[in-house]
Amino acid sequence: MAEPSSSLLSVNAASGAYRASRDMESAPAVAAPAEADKPSFSDMLADAGRDAVQTVRQAEAVAQTGLQGNADTQAVVEATLELDSTVKVAVSVRDKLVEAYQEIIRMPV
Repeated sequence: MAEPSSSLLSVNAASGAYRASRDMESAPAVAAPAEADKPSFSDMLADAGRDAVQTVRQAEAVAQTGLQGNADTQAVVEATLELDSTVKVAVSVRDKLVEAYQEIIRMPV
């Protein structure tokens, strides 16, 4: 039985995002001396994205280790719960950003 097209699109989008995140490098941000103590919003957002990707990678590694029988169930559950909360926060931030963008678009010029 075929899956509905909306879930297929979601799976394809998630797979594409995952493949793109694997290619991301967590290079340290270099800031000017005057801006070192005041990170910009885009820097904070980029750091949060890097942290989220790192959490996903760690949770995936723990889950694979657990499937091989080399990790205890408690560690797998903790990693899964951390992954769940990270995804929920990322989705909430995305929703707020989209909402703010739509609000700006509706503003009269």
